[in-house]
Amino acid sequence: MPETKAQEVENLEGDAALARPYARAVFELAKSQGQFQDWSDKLALMAAVVSNPSMQAVLDNPRLTRADAGELVIRACGEDIGDNAVNLLRILAENSRLSQLPMIAALYAELRDEAEGTIEAEVISALPLSEEQKTAIASALKTRLGRDVQLNCSVNEDLVGGAVIRAGDLVIDGSALEHLRQLSSALVH
Repeated sequence: MPETKAQEVENLEGDAALARPYARAVFELAKSQGQFQDWSDKLALMAAVVSNPSMQAVLDNPRLTRADAGELVIRACGEDIGDNAVNLLRILAENSRLSQLPMIAALYAELRDEAEGTIEAEVISALPLSEEQKTAIASALKTRLGRDVQLNCSVNEDLVGGAVIRAGDLVIDGSALEHLRQLSSALVH
């Protein structure tokens, strides 16, 4: 049976609660060593490895010990990830938290962005944006959020027109599709 939206949110909040202490510990380590980008790269690699469907199938095998799961992920990430990353993977494996790596990476990115005074914003538009439009959106978001903004733009023609912008907790849905939904709802009620 598919999850409801409320169940999805609850699961994400639960995942975030489990991942947050690890993300904060990695952030503090990266901060003390001045290695924000290095850790961003390592966490992205580790998250990609454990998110791979083939790797997930192996990690879900009940006969695989926690220690063996950790060593498997370490080998898949390569030997040049460093001692601290290896230790993190072993701790996560020991606590059955390897599956939390994507959430740890996302929370770490938020902590890093906050420390660096930046925020990543996702802009999904019906049509490709011009450089002028991107600059205007980034400038408006910077004014509203008080931080430098890095835009990640993509196109989704299903929006019909307009755009959807997500930056942290802020969601601005200015798509024609959303306006049509609101109109439809107003007509029904």
